Formats: sequence, structure tokens, C-alpha cells
Amino acid sequence: MPNNFVLRQVRLTDGRAVDLTVENGVIAGISPAGSNARAAAASGPSIDCEGRYVSSGWIDLHVHAFPEFEPYGDAIDEIGIRCGSTTIVDAGSCGADRIAELAASRSGARTRLLAFLNVSRLGLQRVDELSRLDWIDREAALSAARAQAGFVVGFKARISGSVVGDNGLEPLRRAVAIADTAGLPLMTHIGSAPPAIEDVIPLLRRGDIVTHYLNGKANNLFDDSGRPLPVLRDAIARGVKLDVGHGTASFSFKTAEQARRAGVFFDTISTDIYRGNRLHGPVYGMASVLTKFLSLGYPLADVIDAVTKRPADWLNRPELGRIRVGDAANLTLFSVEDKPSLLTDSEGSTRTSRQTIQAEGVIVNGQYTACQVRS
Repeated sequence: MPNNFVLRQVRLTDGRAVDLTVENGVIAGISPAGSNARAAAASGPSIDCEGRYVSSGWIDLHVHAFPEFEPYGDAIDEIGIRCGSTTIVDAGSCGADRIAELAASRSGARTRLLAFLNVSRLGLQRVDELSRLDWIDREAALSAARAQAGFVVGFKARISGSVVGDNGLEPLRRAVAIADTAGLPLMTHIGSAPPAIEDVIPLLRRGDIVTHYLNGKANNLFDDSGRPLPVLRDAIARGVKLDVGHGTASFSFKTAEQARRAGVFFDTISTDIYRGNRLHGPVYGMASVLTKFLSLGYPLADVIDAVTKRPADWLNRPELGRIRVGDAANLTLFSVEDKPSLLTDSEGSTRTSRQTIQAEGVIVNGQYTACQVRS
């Protein structure tokens, strides 16, 4: 597909059918389908998109894109544009020791890559990266964040028993202090105790992110009756953000159903994707994860906002979450097919969705790339 083209009869998530004109990689026109003289006269081909949707390029706020760290890594474009995401954010694969390597790996990739910096200088070189406090090197973390300004969008701390060992809350306290000094937010992974979730959540600040908030582990954010814990309600009230972070072990249909009944809604939907759960499940790709939220009864517009407008606003890059004349053509084409999908969560529980989201292709820098993942 060349740089000049018209997407005809493509549907926005509010249901409107439009003709969308792209010229030299920029959105040059958006008009009701069949009504735009500019689109009719535009140089370049006309692509019939009837039955397809278009949104701004999907943003996956939690991935692992550093293949050197097995098994928790993957190639940038494999988990980016080939899954329908034009922007991905590596969630703490690298600490200060290797963040420069991750930044350099963007060369040659077509997917936009950003990163959370692991507060452990080792990153995921070890899966107990916060079990020794001397691995939390404050000055190294701050120096690395400054050196990679614009690429590093925040810090990451995995706060669960297998990661922090005997250190309890101290790694989180240090992570918050580092993030405070840098003036950046913190993404906090929650999982198995210790420490107890009731002690973790109060330490988070406005704009910080809780990822894996729909996990089904014993140390989760809902009580035995499915009601949100008071610390969760308090966190939402003070502006802490909730991210899905599906992953291999961190998404439960039961917990997600409890959250929806209680009116506790996601801010962002992310995959926590890497090679293993892409190839073998239960993640597979962004479209599969989004389909799970359709199956839970969320409207399509809310689901797509959680991978476009909301993460773009959190990143302070609103242009990544909108479709506007004059902006770069950063777009995802997708379909919503009336066919059932058997969906599996991280605990082996299944649900059947009557509709299936399929990532069809992305447009980045005026070039179209077909997606390879089918739900």
C-alpha cells in the first residue's frame, strides 16, 4: 500500500462509516462515507473497508520485548504491529544495567517502543530481582532514567513474594522514593503474598499503575464475597490507575466478573505478552485479550478506548490515541466477526464469546502491514 490512499466505508467505534484519506503518511480527510470530493479525487488507490473498523493505533502498556531474557521476552514487531499494536511499552524487562540495549533494539523495528525501567538494576535477568536490596541502586536507576528520557516513561516494581523474598514492602518503598525523585510514575505488579495486598496498595500515588488487577490469586483485590477491598476503592479515589496485564498467570474470568459487578472498571487493557504466552496461550495477542472483554459485556467503544485514548492520555501523548486531520496516520484496522470464540483465562477457566475481534492490519508512517495473529 503506498503513502497516498483512501480507506472507504471504514467504521469508527461509534458506528459511523467514513472515508479516511491518507496523504504522505498524514490523515488528510475524514468524512461521511461517499461524501468527500477530496477522497474521490485523491491520488492513490481506494481500499474498500466495508465491514472493518479503524481506530488510532492500539497501545499495549505491558509487554516484554527484550528477547535476551528467556523466557520473558519477544521480538518488538512480533508483539507490536503483527498483533495490531503500533505502540508497545516494555514493562520492566531491563533495569539500569541493560536499558540502553533495549533502547538500541528499536532500530529497524516499525513498532514504537517505550519502556518502564525496572527498579532492580538486573531487571528480569533474574526472576527474584528484588530479593536483594543492593540490587535496587537508586543512583543507577535515576541516571538511567535521565539518559533515556523520552524512552523511559516510568519505573516498574514487581511486588510479590517470589520476587521480593524476605524484603517485604521495602523494595516498594524504595521504588516509590526513586519514582518521586525522578518525577515519574510507577507501575506495580501485584501477585502472591507476602507482602499482603492491603499493605501494598496504600503506598501507590496518583498516576501510578496497578497491573494484574484482575488476577485470581489469593492475595487479590477482592474479598471472598467478590467485593472490592477498601484499599482498592481508596486507590481509585486518589487516582491510581488499573491495568489488566493479562499474562500467563494474572487474569481470572471470575475476578473480572466480580470487578464488573462491583463497578470497578479497567483504565487500560494490556497483554503482558512474550514469546511463550503468544505462541502457546493464554494470551496469543491483543485481539484475543480484547475479545475477552467483549465476552464480559463491555461495549466495543470502551474496550478500544482502553488501548487507544486512555493509555495515550496516561503517556501524555494524546496524539497517539486519536484520529484527527493533520496527525500522522497511526491506525489499526480490525474486524468484529459474528463468530464464537472459546476463550481461556490464566487459571484454565473458559468462556465463549459470541463475537470475535480480529486485528487485520496497521498503518504506520504511511505504510500498511497485515497482522498475523488470528483469534
